[in-house]
Amino acid sequence: MTTTILHNARLIDGTGADPVADAVVVIDDGKITYAGTADGAPQSDDSATKIDVGGNTVTPGFFDCHVHLSLPGTKGSPIMAAMVPPSYRYFELIDRLKVTIESGVTTVRDLMGIDVGVREAVANGLVEGPRLLVADKMFSQTGGHADFHIPSGIDGSGLVGGLLVDSVDEARRHVRGLLRDGIDVVKVASSGGVTSPSDDPDWLGARVDIVSALVEEAHNYGGRKVAAHAIGFAGIQAAVQGGVHSVEHGYALNDDLRQEMVERGQFLVPTLIETLKPDTATPQAKAKSEKWHALAHESLQASVEAGIKVAVGTDAGLVPDHGATLGELGALVKFGGMSPMDAIVAGTRTSAELCDLGDKLGTLEAGKLADVVVVKGDPLADIDSLADHNNILLVLKEGRTASNRGAYAL
Repeated sequence: MTTTILHNARLIDGTGADPVADAVVVIDDGKITYAGTADGAPQSDDSATKIDVGGNTVTPGFFDCHVHLSLPGTKGSPIMAAMVPPSYRYFELIDRLKVTIESGVTTVRDLMGIDVGVREAVANGLVEGPRLLVADKMFSQTGGHADFHIPSGIDGSGLVGGLLVDSVDEARRHVRGLLRDGIDVVKVASSGGVTSPSDDPDWLGARVDIVSALVEEAHNYGGRKVAAHAIGFAGIQAAVQGGVHSVEHGYALNDDLRQEMVERGQFLVPTLIETLKPDTATPQAKAKSEKWHALAHESLQASVEAGIKVAVGTDAGLVPDHGATLGELGALVKFGGMSPMDAIVAGTRTSAELCDLGDKLGTLEAGKLADVVVVKGDPLADIDSLADHNNILLVLKEGRTASNRGAYAL
C-alpha cells in the first residue's frame, strides 16, 4: 500500500465546515483515509511519504461543469478549426487539458465538442488532464443555437458539435445514438445564444416536448442527465419545465422560475467569467453580449438567495481561456453575494453533486478519491488568489501528482 500524508496544513474540506488550522490529510492507494486535526490523525509507519505543506491550504480538487475543450478561448479563432485536419485538433487538446488540471481543476464537464475517445484517452493515461464527462454534441432546432449555417452557404454546425433536430422523433433517435456511444451528459439549447449567428437569447430554442423527450431518453439509457443552454426567459422556462438537471447561464430567471428550480432540485451553472469580456466571435455576438452579460451580473444574487443549487462552470474555450476556472469563484462572491467558503463549496461539493460524483469526489472525507489541491495562503481571505496559477502549489488526482509548483518532495 502506498501512503501519502499531507501535514502542517490548513484544511478546507469542501463540506462548508470551518477550516481546520493544524490539519493532516492521509491518502492510501489513491483514496482519502483521513482528513482532520493533527491530534486525531492515525499513526503512520516509516514507509509513508510525508509532505509538509508549510501551513498552506488544502482543498478538494475543483470542478468546471461547463467547458468546451475543442474551442481555443482567446488563443485562437474557432474559424481555424475549418482550416486544419481533424487530427490536428486533437493535438491542440493536449495543452488545454494540461493547463486545466494544473489550475487545480481535476474534473470537467465538456458540453459540446469532444467525444468519448478523448475521455478514454485521459482515463487510460495516454494524455494528462482532468477527469472528463462529455456531451459530444449540442442539440437545437434549425436556426437555433447549434445551427452555424451562414449566408455564404458554409455550414459549421457539425464542426463545432451542433446537432439539429426539428421533431421529437428526431431528438429521440439522435440522442439514443449518442447514449449508445457512451456520452455522460446530454446538452440541449432551449434558447438562442450570443455566439450563434442566426438567433438571439430571447428566442425560444428547443421546445418543452423536445427537452422532455431528451430527459426521458437520457434517464432510460443509464440515468444520464440533461444540461440546457438557456439564457432568455422562454428558453429557461422550457428547460425547467422540460425537467433538465441543470440550467446553463440562466441570466433571465425570474422569481417564479427560481422557485420552480428549487422545488425540482435543479442546478444553475451561471458561467460568470464568460460575461466579464465581450464575445468577439462576430460583430453580432459583441452587440448581444453587452446586453446579456450585464443581465447576468444583475440576476445571480437573486438566484443564490432563492436557494438554487449553484455549481461552477465557465464556458472555457468560448470567451474565457482554459485554466481560468477558479476566477469563477471570485465572480460568485462579487456578483452572487456568496461568501468565499460558499464559492469554494460551489466549485467542489455542489459541482460533484451536479455531476453525480458526490459519493466519490467534491469533499476531503474518508473513502473519497484523493483529488487534492494545495493552495498558497488562505483563499478565504483572498478568494481571487485562486485565479493565479502560481498559487496552485500541488494538484493530486486520485493521489497521483498532476502538478507540483510548490516543489514538494513526492
